Amino acid sequence: MTVQAVADRNRKVALAAAAIALGTLGLGFASAPLYRMFCEYTGFDGTTQRIAASEANTKVTGKIIDVRFDANTAPSLPWSFKPEKETMRVAIGARQLAFFTAENNSDHPITGTAAFNVTPERSGQYFTKIQCFCFTEQTLKPGERVRMPVIFYVDPKFIDDPETHDISEITLSYTFYPVDSGKVSG
Repeated sequence: MTVQAVADRNRKVALAAAAIALGTLGLGFASAPLYRMFCEYTGFDGTTQRIAASEANTKVTGKIIDVRFDANTAPSLPWSFKPEKETMRVAIGARQLAFFTAENNSDHPITGTAAFNVTPERSGQYFTKIQCFCFTEQTLKPGERVRMPVIFYVDPKFIDDPETHDISEITLSYTFYPVDSGKVSG
């Protein structure tokens, strides 16, 4: 094999390795949004469904369930965050409105984003959020306090699922994280 042939082969191997590395890097950046979309669509891992308000035409049933709200912040985020009501009794299929309050306890603006989950996990596919502060980033000015709504319902299919017949309470949990932790200083 000639020196030129070896050089050409090495160049092809290097280009293939670089392409694989770039593809892996791109997949790494895309994996979080793709996973979140998958979870929102399927209700996997307790993730709630997300739909447009115009699609939220459900039949209200007579069955009542308790929905508990949980609010947390990452240690690096100097916010106070809590639900206005810790528990609501809701009719399955009926739209509900709940509010959370957040306050920036720092002396500078901070942008946060909320991650959410529903427990028990098997109820997540039936818990549908129509509108939520968690769908977008939230920026609070120093000392600013805001009310943040979430509009939701529990899909009537919840009643017919043998895996959920023993569930009497669903917990909707949020945790706020700073968008850029480098900008947050206690």
